[in-house]
Amino acid sequence: MRIRHQAENAEEIVATVVEAMDSVKGKEIVTLDLRETGTAVTDYFVICHANSKTQVDALADKIIDEVRDKNGVKPYHIEGRDNTEWILIDFVDVVVHVFLQSMRKFYQLEELWADAEKIVNGEE
Repeated sequence: MRIRHQAENAEEIVATVVEAMDSVKGKEIVTLDLRETGTAVTDYFVICHANSKTQVDALADKIIDEVRDKNGVKPYHIEGRDNTEWILIDFVDVVVHVFLQSMRKFYQLEELWADAEKIVNGEE
């Protein structure tokens, strides 16, 4: 069982991330609740994609800014800024994945965590 938590407001962080994704037109926004899977290193994944690298970068910037401003939380770690095909933003309890559409189709992250509760959010 994972014992490291950054914040007590993981659900609020998820809501802020989803709002930020929606405001920058993130596509197919999905939240995976990993708490009951027993093997996850985080509580939630929030996933979306964009049609261009510019939009992937804009989504990541918006998410980071909004979570900092609304929830007072800064990312523990960020990966993928160099190629902007898949940016991972780690808030410890919430891990955000912003994909370029082709990368999301290739990696099929939702399928890897098929036993997690899946919540479809935002614009479809």
